[in-house]
Amino acid sequence: MATTQAGLARWSGLIFSSAALVALLEWIHVPAALLLGPMFAGIGFAASGRSLKLSRPLFNCAQATVGAMIASAIPASIFHEIARDWPLFVLCVGSVIVASLALGGLLAYFRVLPGSTAIWGSSPGAATAMTLMAESFGADVRLVAFMQYLRVMVVALVATLVTRLWTGASGGASPALDLFAPFAPASFFFTLLTIAAGVLAARLLRISAGPMLMTLIVASVVQDVGWVTLTLPKWLLALAYAFVGWGIGLRFSADIIRYAAHAFPRVLLSVLTLVAICGGFAFLLVEFAGIDPLTAYLATSPGGADSVAIIAASSNVNMPFVMAMQTGRFIVVMFTGPILSRWIANWMARRGQ
Repeated sequence: MATTQAGLARWSGLIFSSAALVALLEWIHVPAALLLGPMFAGIGFAASGRSLKLSRPLFNCAQATVGAMIASAIPASIFHEIARDWPLFVLCVGSVIVASLALGGLLAYFRVLPGSTAIWGSSPGAATAMTLMAESFGADVRLVAFMQYLRVMVVALVATLVTRLWTGASGGASPALDLFAPFAPASFFFTLLTIAAGVLAARLLRISAGPMLMTLIVASVVQDVGWVTLTLPKWLLALAYAFVGWGIGLRFSADIIRYAAHAFPRVLLSVLTLVAICGGFAFLLVEFAGIDPLTAYLATSPGGADSVAIIAASSNVNMPFVMAMQTGRFIVVMFTGPILSRWIANWMARRGQ
């Protein structure tokens, strides 16, 4: 009984501290606050020795919900936008991926981080998706999360500053968080069935990062053929992000935190270098493709697609072009990430012989 009461007290403390951190991060307009708050709270609990463990089925369902969320942000019209200017998209997406791969390779070469961890942490895709996939391909999910969300915050800060300097406006702030906005019950029911189908398919096929990837595929298909209008209330996403954040944060330890702190200056330098390189790509888009500067900068920003979308929506930019570039890069990284991380890991293993 005492053990049960202690566990309930710890979970209550974790939930309360997570909610407080989310409120604080939302107040100062930090992107991905719904995920970062629980993750930071989980790290604090794990580092202090108050052990808690999230059940795997809950974590899998949270991953699947994230997959549905990503699918809802990728309408079929995005692919028409990519097809219309495909040479430009191939060049830009390829350039950003090569730059991130080179920086990840340097972090691995100088042993700042392990090989596959450095590659997944440097991958310029959706941060939550990259973190979830990294675990399934042998990377240290804690260090990948550290790299990914450090870059999300830096990119969001720089993109917001560039937008405000360019427009002279106060755009870029997140809208007020409304967890209980009205939604269509029938669409929500079929969305839950879609998520359940993705989880079941992942269990049957036993593929890496299956709950997220299979739900992403299933949800994209049913959405694009018009069978289901994906409906994901904010409260459901908040729960999913909390479970993902706890699933990552509770795995930290004092040793991992010290390791991340030791690597922080070099990781931050690599993030700033990637942001600067992408700024150079944006300049080339302006000079040779006639894209307006703000659209070019937001389109080439390395990762943090959700925060970039919020900033772009409040600015006078070509929104379809920005989101098509961000989405195209995410899709390419999602499929090339496992190959590249395995290649880097093998290269590091040969180098260590």
